[in-house]
Amino acid sequence: MCGIVGYVGSRPALGIVLEGLRRLEYRGYDSAGVAVISNGSVRMEKRAGKLANLEKALADRGPDGIAAGSTGIGHTRWATHGGPTDRNAHPHLSADGRVAVIHNGIIENFTRLRAELQATGVEFASDTDTECAAHLLAAEMRELRAAGAEGPQALAEGMRRVCRRLEGAFTLLAVDVAVPDAVVGARRNSPLVVGRGEGENYLASDVSAFIEHTREAVELGQDQVVLITPAGIEITDFAGQPSAGKDFHIDWDASAAEKGGYEYFMLKEIAEQPQAIHDTLLGRLSERGEIILDEVRLTDQDLRDVDKVFIVACGTAYHSGLVAKYAIEHWTRIPCEVELASEFRYRDPVLDRSTLVVAISQSGETMDTLMALRHAKEQKARVLAICNTNGSTIPRESDAVLYTHGGPEIAVASTKAFLTQLVACYLIGLHLAQVRGVMYADEVAAVVSRLMETPDHLRQLLDTMEDVRQLARDLKTASTVLFIGRHVGYPVALEGALKLKELAYMHAEGFAAGELKHGPIALIDEGTPVVCVVPSPAGRGVLRDKVVSNIQEVRARGARTIVIAEEGDEAVRPFADHLIEVPRTPTLLAPLMTTVPLQILACEIAAARGHDVDQPRNLAKSVTVE
Repeated sequence: MCGIVGYVGSRPALGIVLEGLRRLEYRGYDSAGVAVISNGSVRMEKRAGKLANLEKALADRGPDGIAAGSTGIGHTRWATHGGPTDRNAHPHLSADGRVAVIHNGIIENFTRLRAELQATGVEFASDTDTECAAHLLAAEMRELRAAGAEGPQALAEGMRRVCRRLEGAFTLLAVDVAVPDAVVGARRNSPLVVGRGEGENYLASDVSAFIEHTREAVELGQDQVVLITPAGIEITDFAGQPSAGKDFHIDWDASAAEKGGYEYFMLKEIAEQPQAIHDTLLGRLSERGEIILDEVRLTDQDLRDVDKVFIVACGTAYHSGLVAKYAIEHWTRIPCEVELASEFRYRDPVLDRSTLVVAISQSGETMDTLMALRHAKEQKARVLAICNTNGSTIPRESDAVLYTHGGPEIAVASTKAFLTQLVACYLIGLHLAQVRGVMYADEVAAVVSRLMETPDHLRQLLDTMEDVRQLARDLKTASTVLFIGRHVGYPVALEGALKLKELAYMHAEGFAAGELKHGPIALIDEGTPVVCVVPSPAGRGVLRDKVVSNIQEVRARGARTIVIAEEGDEAVRPFADHLIEVPRTPTLLAPLMTTVPLQILACEIAAARGHDVDQPRNLAKSVTVE
């Protein structure tokens, strides 16, 4: 997501911070800003858009001391709370102008904190959750100064006090004019790393920001506060007890550092999926057990009136919609159709005020999906968007939006966007079911609880993928790979085939397993790889048995079976030439697990065939024309 940079030393901070932000541009962002302590004040500039806009604003303001200060922080923002505007860009100042704060993540209890601050007379200058932290830190610093505490240690204590009040995920960096030679940082569920220099030190969201200046770094642990000064680095926990980070030496070059040491952005983004799901789920369940959407211009009665749901999307997003159909119909008992956005308006669908159209787009600018949305609006249907880009066109033109917080994807082939779209679809299904009285709050909370277990299960799964990588190298010369599945395994099969087509330029097809005998089984030849997605035997035993029968059918005709099944499902082992086990997961949520090995398989086959994994031929990340 957002990029964070902090510097303290003897050199001008502005140039170092801007250089660091430039190295973090690959993460994606919609605004940028800097704050420098200079001549007893905070000198700040921030602008929506690219770094070039910020640099032009800095050039236009002329020599006012901002270039001379040697302590500074900078931020590239991926909007969450509040649109991508100048006023919402970071840094944010306290009301007294003494404290500047930048922030990655989501402060879940910001609504309550904001109300408390406003009750004391604080006026907010932005729509962000981050501004709460600036005002809270300023208040703590005033209290500490009144008690006689000053200097860097007071700044660290102020940050610890603020962190103990915050809920959610955050990385915070702050400076205070009263402490001109210090930057303080804090971390909870969001990355922060320290760069160790000589007479200077750095903070950043990843090492690429300072790799040109130092290769010695310290990785912070969970719930830690770090204070950097030119003289050193001090780390404590949120309670103030001395703590330690993990020292390491960076042996990557700058390009590899941007990729976190991974060979490809796609591999990095696959590895980021547990965190992306965690971030998408953050703050979604209220204290009353209700699902929280980001921005809703639909009343509960509007949702109760819905008698049909259409999901419109393209490519990978379309496959997430196919999974969503099973969940939405099961939980809400509302009919749900899934349409390719490029076909939707041309077939003259029957829509009215009781129709809910769910438009799914990673970028929020997909032209086919946007035109489908506009057609739905013309027919008076209500539109709810699922999107990863705050302030983009599709959310702006929709009646409601649920943002996925997957962070930017650099690789063209979608990975974490797909899983976070699945999570968003599940949340919408649960929200509809709850509003309509089909599910109680405790039932919704139980499903969300299972969703919250997913990041840990995914991390466990990702640690077991070496056999999949070896299998990929073995399959690099295959001419065809087929994928089969039933129920939610069918969209997973389609997604697995799409990934292989996109990346490896191979013939790959996904089929509903029950359709094999209706034609596709003729494609099976001796040694043809067939990937079989097997449902859990728990609760859907008949469904699982049907897929096992399909595996036996293709194996009897010479297929090389690659079986993805739940760990402990020993009944499938005799029929699998290659068995890939995934953690146990409820059937409707299983695609969050079963998709991941297919992503890795496609990526590794493409690499083994010598293709550009991140930028496959003929494809663009966002399709903005019809």
